[in-house]
Amino acid sequence: MKTLYFETSEYMQRFNETKKSMEEKGIEVLIVTDPANMNYISGFDGWSFYVHQCLIIMIDQDEPIWVGRGQDGNAARLTSWLSEENIYPYTDDYVHSLIKHPMNFVADILKEKGYGNKVIATEMDTYYFTAKCQETLVHDLPNARFVDGNNIVNWVKLIKSDKEIEYIKKAAVIVEKTMQTAFDSINVGVRQNEAAANVYQAQIYGTEEYGGDYTAIAPIMPAGVRTSTPHLSWTDEPYKDGDTVLVEIAGNYRRYHCPLSRTVILGDAPQRVRDLSEVVVQGIHDTLEIIKPGIYCEDIERAWAKSISKSGFIKDSRVGYSFGLNYPPDWGERTVSLRPGDKTILQPNMTLHFMPGIWLDDCGVDISEPIRITETGVELLTHYPRKLLIK
Repeated sequence: MKTLYFETSEYMQRFNETKKSMEEKGIEVLIVTDPANMNYISGFDGWSFYVHQCLIIMIDQDEPIWVGRGQDGNAARLTSWLSEENIYPYTDDYVHSLIKHPMNFVADILKEKGYGNKVIATEMDTYYFTAKCQETLVHDLPNARFVDGNNIVNWVKLIKSDKEIEYIKKAAVIVEKTMQTAFDSINVGVRQNEAAANVYQAQIYGTEEYGGDYTAIAPIMPAGVRTSTPHLSWTDEPYKDGDTVLVEIAGNYRRYHCPLSRTVILGDAPQRVRDLSEVVVQGIHDTLEIIKPGIYCEDIERAWAKSISKSGFIKDSRVGYSFGLNYPPDWGERTVSLRPGDKTILQPNMTLHFMPGIWLDDCGVDISEPIRITETGVELLTHYPRKLLIK
């Protein structure tokens, strides 16, 4: 029995929107290897992206073709809307072989179906598409013309359906509960890994009404001087009096994420951290007031920069990005960025992680808000206290 999280009609709409984008770019075949994009188009869900797999989208066909490892074929049958004739498992002698490669199998499919001389796009900058993948396809399809199809599906994903928003809001409830678990677990003398373990449990437990899933990023929970950089996790050292702890986590419901960041202080907060947190909180408040459909993504960063300009603190990285459906190693969609030069126009049902953390040489403050663009303004997806959390 199939497990589909959306109506087949919604998957078909996504598929057709992708083909429309392909047509506009003169692409006849798109090989989709990003697991989130495969899920978005087909529903396919499995921890199988450590081996090569893909969807083949042909501009004149009514369904994509799923290609993956033989033992994952039933996952495609169980979780996707695709017909049996469009599920192409390859034998296990393709796996981690020095003699043959799964893209040999993909190339054979394209030649067999008469697409060996078409304009073929690959997701050249996605995490799981390797140089060997491209090299193999180019070698086996000498009559094809290859172009970069990176982020074609990602941009289709940018505007969420009402059902997707429903899933993200469930993930938002999970992340709020998980943030409270993190706050309750971080105490002087407690090992950092114990707090992280509680966070993992809360993320996966979810709520009594619905459960959570594994998130695309492990809990980011640096403490002490490690808060001077944004992407460290925990250690097995105990928390100490006076430690600052950054917590960047997400809830995940049916692969749809909702991220959230807060900063915790154990004991007396250093004045520098207090000052920095006040600047960040005020900057978030000021910036949220200008967000509405029709403005550019860069306008959000400009409002933020204006708010903090008199503080003496500087943030030289983007202040946010689009998020939603994803797999490891990232819950960001790799499309819009809230930074100077991004002229993407905000539209209703975009979901953005407004994430204006600031990291200094010896400390940092990370406080964020996941938001949805509405018809008239902005909706906060979570309502966890927006302040420096002091215990």
